[in-house]
Amino acid sequence: MNPTPFTTPRDLLRYAVTRFNTAKLFFGHGSAEALDEAAFLILHTLALPLDKLDPFLDARLLPKEIDAVLAVIERRSVDRVPAAYITNQAWLGTYQFYVDERALVPRSFIAELIPDYFSPWVADPEQVTDILELCTGSGCLAIMLADAFQNASVDALDISSDALAVAQRNVSDYKLDARVHLIESDLYTSLPEKKYDLIIANPPYVNSASMAALPQEYLAEPRIALDGGSDGMDLVRKIVAGAKARLKPDGILMIEIGNERAFAEAAFGELGLTWLTTSAGDDMVFLLGAEQLT
Repeated sequence: MNPTPFTTPRDLLRYAVTRFNTAKLFFGHGSAEALDEAAFLILHTLALPLDKLDPFLDARLLPKEIDAVLAVIERRSVDRVPAAYITNQAWLGTYQFYVDERALVPRSFIAELIPDYFSPWVADPEQVTDILELCTGSGCLAIMLADAFQNASVDALDISSDALAVAQRNVSDYKLDARVHLIESDLYTSLPEKKYDLIIANPPYVNSASMAALPQEYLAEPRIALDGGSDGMDLVRKIVAGAKARLKPDGILMIEIGNERAFAEAAFGELGLTWLTTSAGDDMVFLLGAEQLT
């Protein structure tokens, strides 16, 4: 006999929302609020379609199903583990990726720009043959880039062998092993001698003050993937400094810097940064042409 007062997903959903709100959880890894995250975790745990909650709300659950959902709710509430690490599943746009604690949970404003092929800065997507993605993490952007730019070979690098193991699983899942080449490298250090049409980076950019104030959910992620030094620009400076030698004459460099526009302008403003429009505004991603780099 089930000793809990819960019998249906509706019961568990109400309980989860209350637990999440009471625990003052932070939602920054795909869900915007407690209700969305609770629904996602419940549906995933019960192996139900993630987009069809209503038909199952009043279904009677087996005791072992209730126990499994309650265990997930407690892990999220008490340990504050990001939902993506609990489910080993994350979405970026329309793409689904495997993820665990070895890599950053997939998220990037650059991902919003890929379906439009970075128009108008890329005149002809079919002419893009060589792409470099720095700090690839789970490999999510590299996969999306390869899928969009069908004639391109993508070199995707990361300093973390653990992150690259996650990326390899995702690249293989998408059957892109022939076009996405994963490289363990400290930025440009171990790259082959070639030049690229596009260099894309979503590097660690959180400044020291912001790192100290991060919610526990972000602290569950690899620090190396977040910490950008005192002003957040430690790796960004190296990326900008080395890009000229790696870009084709008409190539472009695109870097995501989150909320650090003021620091980016202070570091690189004299180059004439172009700020791209994303869902979060015009200050998350900047672009430089090869001719602007010195």
